[in-house]
Amino acid sequence: MPAKILDGKALSETMRKEISIDAAKLQAATGVQPGLAAVLVGENPSSQIYVRNKQKACAQAGFASWLHQLSASTTQSTLLELIAKLNADPAVHGILVQLPLPPQIDESAIVRAVTPTKDVDGFSPENVGLLAAGHARYIPCTPHGVHQILLRNDIPIEGRRVVVVGRSNIVGKPVALLLMQKARGANATVTVCHSQSQDLPAVTREGDIVVVAIGQGQFLKREMVKPGAVVIDVGINRLPDGKLVGDVDYGPVSEIASAITPVPGGIGPMTITMLLYNTLQAARLLSGNKV
Repeated sequence: MPAKILDGKALSETMRKEISIDAAKLQAATGVQPGLAAVLVGENPSSQIYVRNKQKACAQAGFASWLHQLSASTTQSTLLELIAKLNADPAVHGILVQLPLPPQIDESAIVRAVTPTKDVDGFSPENVGLLAAGHARYIPCTPHGVHQILLRNDIPIEGRRVVVVGRSNIVGKPVALLLMQKARGANATVTVCHSQSQDLPAVTREGDIVVVAIGQGQFLKREMVKPGAVVIDVGINRLPDGKLVGDVDYGPVSEIASAITPVPGGIGPMTITMLLYNTLQAARLLSGNKV
């Protein structure tokens, strides 16, 4: 029986309507309009598309948004000066610095420069530490999208074996931290593996839920998945022929999985949705309102 398609695009539209309603309530009650400032350094085509999509999503949700575009030759000190101004601007509740950055800029220094209460990506050491301790301020957007797509499709997590393929600070590590929390809708037994893990197929076959975020097109093959597993594909890659694929060999894996996210239309839309969610949370936090 073919796998159930976990439609991130449809879920994203539902959740964005919910966020829009909550943002309107906040503004009506307090006068506070959630505001997101995006910073784009250079002319990476993928980053430009992604930032434009975020701006469009902000407009649809009733958020204020600003885009600061800087040249690829921008110095680290110039970028830090801009971040300091955004940190001090009360109209800005969330700051998004689009990664990757040019080689002359230390990404870790930039991530640390964003004040943690405006770090709606959830990348700052303080916010990562809060997530690890079970007191998350903002959950990183892509892991949060993974969690929501599982929860809202009534996929059991508690007590299940989850295998995360990939150990990045953006996806792999935080999604593992999130799903292993001692909390309702989590409580999974989580294994994190990567390209250097020994006998990787044997590890992935243990997963009731397999989250793949390794950055290699069609990496997870059918023989790496046990029958009935739920497969969450976080990757997005372009093949030489121009075809867009995930980190999962979708066709063969969908024949054996019980549920699977497509690429595109799976986790991608959810990432932007959870950015809106975090920005709304930041507006509430920074304005002292809980409406």
